[in-house]
Amino acid sequence: MKVVQPIRDLDLIKEIAQFLKEKNERDYVLFAIGIYTGLRIADMLKLKVADVKDKTHIEIHEGKTKKLKRIKLSPDLNRILKGYIAGKEDKEYLFKSRQGNGGPISRERAYAILKEAANEFRLKNIGCHSMRKTFGYFMYESTGHDVALLQELFNHSSPEITLRYIGINQDSHDKAIDTLKFL
Repeated sequence: MKVVQPIRDLDLIKEIAQFLKEKNERDYVLFAIGIYTGLRIADMLKLKVADVKDKTHIEIHEGKTKKLKRIKLSPDLNRILKGYIAGKEDKEYLFKSRQGNGGPISRERAYAILKEAANEFRLKNIGCHSMRKTFGYFMYESTGHDVALLQELFNHSSPEITLRYIGINQDSHDKAIDTLKFL
């Protein structure tokens, strides 16, 4: 299985968001929810308008862990969602497929959306999980490296798993190698 990476550059995140917004608002909102909440793609695709409408938190039972998860909607994400869901019915999926069945887009379609953006910006190792990892990476940086908080948010069994998951271990290895001066 290919390991995907977080997107570590804030300016690049903004460029990807703009690219997706110009292409399709649904795809932009998918990316926004992914990077602002850290939800797994399977859990994101199940969301309906009623799950976010006039809410301060998303409450779901995670598909993988079966645990109840309560995630705060940031003011920025709430603003994005408010515009996106205006005029939509509560029972409608947030990421409705255009195939006409009323269901959500598939996991494969979500991957294709992100892969198209990755190709546009010449990014490697990007997939659906990159949004969750990007959330984790920036949460880690913004909390002063609070790995315990992230470990709890991600339901990981150890800090080491969390650091490896968000790419911090790789960053540390890369920086250490850059300090070597043999010749």
